[in-house]
Amino acid sequence: MFTISDQRTLPSQNRLPAWFKQPLPDPVKIHFLKTMFRSSNLHTVCESARCPNMGQCWGAGVATFMVLGDICTRACRFCAVPAGRPRDLDVREPENVAMTVQKMNLRYVVLTSVARDDLPDEGAKHFAETIQAVRRRSPKTKIEVLIPDFSAKSQSLKTVVAARPEVISHNMETVARLSAKVRPQASYLRSLEVLRRFKEFDAAIFTKSSLMVGLGETHEEILQVMADLRRVQCDILTIGQYLAPTRDKRHLRVERFYTPEEFESLAQHGRQMGFKHIMSGPLVRSSYIAEEGYKECMEGVANGE
Repeated sequence: MFTISDQRTLPSQNRLPAWFKQPLPDPVKIHFLKTMFRSSNLHTVCESARCPNMGQCWGAGVATFMVLGDICTRACRFCAVPAGRPRDLDVREPENVAMTVQKMNLRYVVLTSVARDDLPDEGAKHFAETIQAVRRRSPKTKIEVLIPDFSAKSQSLKTVVAARPEVISHNMETVARLSAKVRPQASYLRSLEVLRRFKEFDAAIFTKSSLMVGLGETHEEILQVMADLRRVQCDILTIGQYLAPTRDKRHLRVERFYTPEEFESLAQHGRQMGFKHIMSGPLVRSSYIAEEGYKECMEGVANGE
């Protein structure tokens, strides 16, 4: 089986490999969606995180909404979202998200957020209110939430679980050895505990996590994260290439670029480990084509798996 090489795939960080090329998006549709989001005072993680798939997803009329504002209380070294002192919560945001989901006639929506360590529940109630608002306006829309760790507060986690999204996601982001460097205000073990508690509180909800590669991890360390995720019964995993969002010193440099063949090798390992769905590729991100993961999990349930 193909395994990850110890050699860097690309010596220069100033240019990307050929497999990162994508077709130009439809500028008319992009402008229409930007106008819609701005008119409702909504934020998308697509823009805030400078996602490389924004053109493709927006061209298909798909977006991931970022609630709880656009300023994060944490300063992770892989993330482009501004860090600092957040503004007060926008109490109209849950209803504005719901109206936009209804207007876009979305079958599937992903809700994520900045970290809000300044709030007693770290934003859990706001997540639940947004889920409930979407349910009222678009009862057939399936909902996935990608949450911060809420400092592993049981009541906060229970609040989101009780709102019954179809998928609850929390990202590991990197391997155990690099976690403190990549996410200095988070914890590898705490993230695993968050994912474990999701299943403890409601075993029927599908759980999901995401991993970046290219930060200096080894092949064995990647497989260990995957094994740790299966140990806490994580159902869905996405693996993608880390790209430094800026040249700012806060952001880590890319140590190497993985090839499409290496990503496929990791996907094969994941299937053998028992993930219900795994998506692995250079441009894969946690909410990229998220509906596919949910559909595959539901097919497994229907087949008694």
